[in-house]
Amino acid sequence: MSAAPDGMSPADDRHLREDCVTSTQVYRGHFLDVRRDTVRLPDGGEAAREYIVHPGAVMIVPLLDDGRLVVERQFRYPLHRAFIEFPAGKLDAGEPVLHCAVRELAEETGYRAREWARAGLLHNAIAYSDEGIEVWFARGLVAGERHLDAGEFLDVSTVTLEELEAMAASGELTDAKTLIGMLWLTHWRAGRWVLQWQPAPTGAVGA
Repeated sequence: MSAAPDGMSPADDRHLREDCVTSTQVYRGHFLDVRRDTVRLPDGGEAAREYIVHPGAVMIVPLLDDGRLVVERQFRYPLHRAFIEFPAGKLDAGEPVLHCAVRELAEETGYRAREWARAGLLHNAIAYSDEGIEVWFARGLVAGERHLDAGEFLDVSTVTLEELEAMAASGELTDAKTLIGMLWLTHWRAGRWVLQWQPAPTGAVGA
């Protein structure tokens, strides 16, 4: 692995660091936890920081044997429109990340995967949330029955990477995690980034 560019190493971050002085929970919902902290700035002053504590999530890039990808179309209320996305879902308390990925893929799409590979971790809203989304690839897919959660409505379809790229270029596809999944897929197919494949875990719901 190459060294970080000058000024980009974590060892050089002391002059940027903000330290918590007080922390207040201002709202607690079904899974969102909103905080308002007072922080000490690098120059000794203080400022307020409002952010969301999130349990974490997974996203799956499902690869069919013919090269097509499994995607979903789901209505997202905050923006009042439907979005094209790779399958994803939040972690349950204490749930292993890969087990969550297996479960979400099966519940939302009906597909089960023979092999899995972790791509990396995505922080999608660093200015106002600590949410981290684990990006996983799945292949050797076998179609099956979906088991959507109560109140969950989504369409499942298949597309090529080229079709997704065209949607991104036109502005139809704007979901950040899906765009990152496409980036990983493009680099992996080109041999620039590596995925380490493993069998589906035993005991996972949907395996």
